[in-house]
This record gives sequence, C-alpha cells and structure tokens, in this order.
Amino acid sequence: MTQLNFEKGDGLLPAIAQDYKTGDVLMLAYINEESWQKTLETGKAHYWSRSRNKLWLKGESSKHVQLIKEILVDCDADTVVFKVEQLGGAACHKGYASCFFRTVNDADELQINQEPVFDPQEVYKK
Repeated sequence: MTQLNFEKGDGLLPAIAQDYKTGDVLMLAYINEESWQKTLETGKAHYWSRSRNKLWLKGESSKHVQLIKEILVDCDADTVVFKVEQLGGAACHKGYASCFFRTVNDADELQINQEPVFDPQEVYKK
C-alpha cells in the first residue's frame, strides 16, 4: 500500500481535487491517514475537516460526491492530487463548480468568473 509522509504536515497533507476530464482545479483540502485509507477503500474522496475536526466524505451533505479516477503523489509523498469525477457539477460549498471561482482583476479586486451551479441555501438547509 502507498505510504504518505503524514509526519511532515503534523498529520495533515494537502489534497488538490482536479477534474479528471478538464484538468480544472476544483478545490484544496487536507487529508490525514484515516481519510487517505477511506479514499483508497471506497473510491470516493474523503478529507479531514479542519473546521469540524472530523473525517469528511466530500458530498455527504450536498450529494456532490467526488469519485476518484486517479491519484497523483508528489516526489516527497506529502501532497496528493485527486483526479475526480465531480458528481452534481459543483465542488464548492458556495455553489460554484470550483472553489477557485474568483480572479484578481487589474484593480486588485476579486472578480467572480463563474456562474453558480446551485443555491447553497437550498442544498444545505440548516
């Protein structure tokens, strides 16, 4: 089994989710050993939620699950890229296809560069 260097990041490593067809970067999250094992076991992206301090299956609330198509591991075994099929068309909890839905314009301001895929208030009725 592939061993990652979890010691280097105090138990957490960056995981970049990338659309396996387009190459678009969808999000950056973190994995720990438990989420890594769950990802390998299930074929679905699992992360470690730093804000909730718990294991997190991407899409457990929204149903916008990420199916793993390929995993890339960097040379130091301390960062991974999950090439995924993003179900539901959106990776971002704010309703956009990618968490990187803003660019910095010439006036050094954030400008939205995507249309939302869903309304977060409808999806995350809390």
